[in-house]
Amino acid sequence: MAVSSYLPDECWESIFRFIIIDDNDDDCNNNSHYLSFLSLVSKQFLSITNRLLFSLTLHDESTYCHLFKRFTNLNSLDLTGNYIDLDNLLIEISRFPLKQLTSLNLSGQPTIPTIGLRAFSQKITTLTSLTCYLIDFLNPSDLFLIAECFPLLQELDLSYPLNCKSCCSYVDGVEALSLALTRLRKVNLSGLFPINNQSLFYLFNNCKQLEEVKLFKSCHKITRVGLASALRERPTLRSLSFSGMEDDKLFSTSQFIDSLVSLKSLTCLFLHNLNISDELLYSIAREGLPLTKFVLLRCTGHSNDGIIDLLSKCQRIQHLDLRYTDFLKDQHVLELSSFLVDLVSINLSSCHKLTKSALFILVRHCPSLSKIKMENIGAKIVRNSYSLRNFGVYPQLKSLYLGYNSWLSDEIITMFASIFPNLQLLNLKDCNSISEGICEVLRKCCKIRHLNLDGCSRVKLHGMNFVVPNLEVLNLSWINVDDKTLYLISKNCCGLLKLSLKFCNGVKMKGVKHVVENCKQLRKIKGVKHVVENCKQLRKIMSDERLILLNKLIE
Repeated sequence: MAVSSYLPDECWESIFRFIIIDDNDDDCNNNSHYLSFLSLVSKQFLSITNRLLFSLTLHDESTYCHLFKRFTNLNSLDLTGNYIDLDNLLIEISRFPLKQLTSLNLSGQPTIPTIGLRAFSQKITTLTSLTCYLIDFLNPSDLFLIAECFPLLQELDLSYPLNCKSCCSYVDGVEALSLALTRLRKVNLSGLFPINNQSLFYLFNNCKQLEEVKLFKSCHKITRVGLASALRERPTLRSLSFSGMEDDKLFSTSQFIDSLVSLKSLTCLFLHNLNISDELLYSIAREGLPLTKFVLLRCTGHSNDGIIDLLSKCQRIQHLDLRYTDFLKDQHVLELSSFLVDLVSINLSSCHKLTKSALFILVRHCPSLSKIKMENIGAKIVRNSYSLRNFGVYPQLKSLYLGYNSWLSDEIITMFASIFPNLQLLNLKDCNSISEGICEVLRKCCKIRHLNLDGCSRVKLHGMNFVVPNLEVLNLSWINVDDKTLYLISKNCCGLLKLSLKFCNGVKMKGVKHVVENCKQLRKIKGVKHVVENCKQLRKIMSDERLILLNKLIE
């Protein structure tokens, strides 16, 4: 308290930001845990923490009261846990002055909590985003309730309901939504959401500001005429996502193609598990749609000629995904790469005719490329197609996913480390031929923050006798990890936030103790609960303070 009175708020805010986990981290919900305790210290700390916590996940009803009293600047609330009475919880939450709350997530619940939502909407009128993903029973009346209670919604997710009535039962509800939600920009009706031609037309015709539509695996009642008609009603659409439909040839028809290319503002097109045609790709190319993201995932019926034609005319693409394109070969990648000057990320996983040469081609010809996913690609490697002497250094690449490639060897990953010195994320999951070479990668790529070695059964880290200053996330699941390995990690990876040791043979309490004592910033350690519980001399090995910390880390 004495120290806090001498430091300005800006200093404390910087300290608190260092203490809590970064907002982009998977464990950002733990922020409320840390900030809640800090807010109890003083009024100054309460004021500062209230400025830092914007998103809150509530796991049960027992802790909500004090949190909502302290943190009134929340703009996002996640209620996806198991609750005794969600209706009552929403009623209680509505009594707090959450005037900036804009996002509510109710996913995974048995039903839509109608009584609670109605009370909630009467007090909290600022909601612009509602997510109700994976609801067990979605009733037609729920759509009318949402339309009545939240007229300011800009984003709505009703995807993957588990049990619904017939499509006809929901037509009026979808119409009510489309008429009430005049500001709706994004909607996700994927999964088994009951939608037909009439519902789709209402949605596209009435929602004048609609920009993004996702309809994955939910279009079995939509016909080629219905889809084409709906698309023509919303020419300002910017993002469109579809997958597997009952009418397998729908996306090859002239009706659909003409409607699609009329979307002159379309920047994102995601097609999954569909039978398309080269004519569709040629038509997109002729119109020169301003695509920046293009995904063809598990699609059939087209050829490399169609892809090349599209990419040659749509050269603004920054994100490209061609997973499971069986005909794609290295020479095709060489041809298409010349059109991808703005490419930032690419996913060519499960393109089984590609080799590592395709990776070299991409980094050489795509100067902005920072993220590559080439997992589970061809096992037959052309050994002499490219060698290290053919290449310089490509510092732009930051993330590399090469999982499930059994052909990856120590020699190859060491070569990658020399070529890509600025890697921050490296995923080598289930690459079983890698062993000591990973230490050379860590030595050369000193900026690595995230390393996934899950399932790399031959990996050995005994040669890691140097500091790895930036490593924050390390996954060693299914690897033989001994005390010496954990000692080296604890000494040389002091900035570690997460460590996964799931199903690791050889982990003992001595090694765990090294990690807990030396990795001061550690937030979570997985896979060691059984080691801790089976240690009979635990209190002799660790102090009470360290035991308390360990128990928090393994939860």
